Amino acid sequence: MPTIEEIQKEIIEEFEDFSDWEEKYTYIIELGNELKPLEDKYKVKENIVKGCQSQVWLISEYDKNNNKVIYKADSDALIVKGLVSILLRIFSNQSPEDIIKSEVFVFDKIGLKNHISPSRANGLSSMLNYIKNYAMNYIKGGNNANS
Repeated sequence: MPTIEEIQKEIIEEFEDFSDWEEKYTYIIELGNELKPLEDKYKVKENIVKGCQSQVWLISEYDKNNNKVIYKADSDALIVKGLVSILLRIFSNQSPEDIIKSEVFVFDKIGLKNHISPSRANGLSSMLNYIKNYAMNYIKGGNNANS
């Protein structure tokens, strides 16, 4: 399994294939369209990421045998769904410890922060906080981020 850093470098390389931001946005939307939809039973208030302009639902499971966190998410906005899919690719199937200590540099390196609204940037930050909070809770022995 590649590390969080290796996955981010792979994503940066993928974005280098695009010459402008219109192509990059199209790719982000494609990534979102490839994301497996979250079952309706998980699209509840408790799973909504607060701080996002659009609706984002995020859940996680902890595989104790392999010490890995598996994230699932969905959004009602195409660009956000694509950003969510990038976060899931980076953090799913990683150990809680690696998730907590990781530095996220992919969005700066592809130049995304200069091309999204401040509210979208806040939402991205909120999603990342939720991902790290789930991981921290598993380290502490909890079952999910809400316990």
